[in-house]
Amino acid sequence: MRISDALAAHRPFFSFEFFPPKNDEAHAQLLETARTLRELRPAFVSVTYGAGGSTRSRTVEVSKQIRNDVGLNVMAHVTCVGSSRADLRSLLSDLEAAGIENVLALRGDPPRDAAFEQPAGGFAHADELVAMIKREFDFCVGGACHPEKHLEAPDFETDVEHLRGKVDAGAEFLITQLFFDNDKYFAFVDRARAAGIGVPILPGIMPITNYEQIRRFIALCGATIPPKLLVELEQRQTEPKAVEDLGVAFATLQCADLLRRGAPGIHFYTLNKSPASRAIVSSLIAATAWSPSFA
Repeated sequence: MRISDALAAHRPFFSFEFFPPKNDEAHAQLLETARTLRELRPAFVSVTYGAGGSTRSRTVEVSKQIRNDVGLNVMAHVTCVGSSRADLRSLLSDLEAAGIENVLALRGDPPRDAAFEQPAGGFAHADELVAMIKREFDFCVGGACHPEKHLEAPDFETDVEHLRGKVDAGAEFLITQLFFDNDKYFAFVDRARAAGIGVPILPGIMPITNYEQIRRFIALCGATIPPKLLVELEQRQTEPKAVEDLGVAFATLQCADLLRRGAPGIHFYTLNKSPASRAIVSSLIAATAWSPSFA
């Protein structure tokens, strides 16, 4: 199913993000996670690249396996990093041949401690990638966005201007970077709408399950943790289970507020583990009239 069609027909919109496994044990865990989360009937799951495009071939293979063996609708990430136009066309042709209809077009993260460099024969920006995909293939294409602005953007206005370029190039929906303050998401949506961006904007949520891990993630992406939540996390930082319990509880309240205030759905960054996301979505379904309706 094309994600644009699903968004037009269904609310709310639950989906999950995975990353390609590094070994056989992690591969088995990922497939088990996908099968467990399938019970929640997500609209789609996405499969990422590693930094620098380092897991490109595994992304394709995992996407195929989740689609064909687990039976989930898959969106594959495609990035500009480390790829020529010819490389990207080959990758997209493989995905198309596998029956995958959705891709998330990204500039992508460079390898750790390195600056982004335009690949020889490749693209410098995601809008160029989006335009090429829409011109040469028949995918439903999504893009990324940043409620607290991209780290490299000098201000919110410039950030939204670049985002509008992706939408003008053909992006049909947007998924946000992780965030923990819903007011920042809705303020971002208002800025986007004022700039003429009319496509659905899906909030991306990462349940906090590890204190040190979330501190690393927010340092990399520029997200912030609300002061009151940070205090509670710091008080529990030596108690892993207490951190996870707090993270799941906070994310459940956050997701309920997002849906109540009109967000089209929730995209969960799962880190290839099912318990936190499963608990949150199950709580939302049990406590409200919201019910997933995807096959």
